[in-house]
Amino acid sequence: MPVPGWIRFCKHRPDECTVDPSEPARIALTPQGWETLTRINRQVNAGIRPITDQEHWGVADRWDLAEDGYGDCEDFQLVKRKRLVAAGLSRRALRMAAVLDQGGAPHAVLMVRTDLGDFVLDNKHDTVLPWRQTGYVFLQREGGTGSTWVSLGAASALPVRTAGR
Repeated sequence: MPVPGWIRFCKHRPDECTVDPSEPARIALTPQGWETLTRINRQVNAGIRPITDQEHWGVADRWDLAEDGYGDCEDFQLVKRKRLVAAGLSRRALRMAAVLDQGGAPHAVLMVRTDLGDFVLDNKHDTVLPWRQTGYVFLQREGGTGSTWVSLGAASALPVRTAGR
């Protein structure tokens, strides 16, 4: 099952969740593509001020596009995804993921599936990293259709609620 915040986001913004199955599930990671990933990651990280959903919206968990310049982890990643799609990258290769950070706190990142492996865009780091170098425990990730999520290991049995920066 998808993360509950994702379900609500997709009901509110179905155009952001629709995945064309004819798009490539992985992108060819060219030097230009790498520059686009790193530039957008840095720009979005610098352009949004971190704030919890409780402070921002008065609710525990709300996924949105941080259009007012404020958001928490998943909001950063949704903006990155929107900008990467606008830059011509396959939405199907850009997957939201629920993780536990190094401190064990729930967190959301954007995974980019490439021909050179999966990379992570994160609001905690301006550097785009291979997923294995993040230090995170990956719980679940958006599947190839956008409407389903896939488990990424035994830790996925834990309750997931993304939060914070």
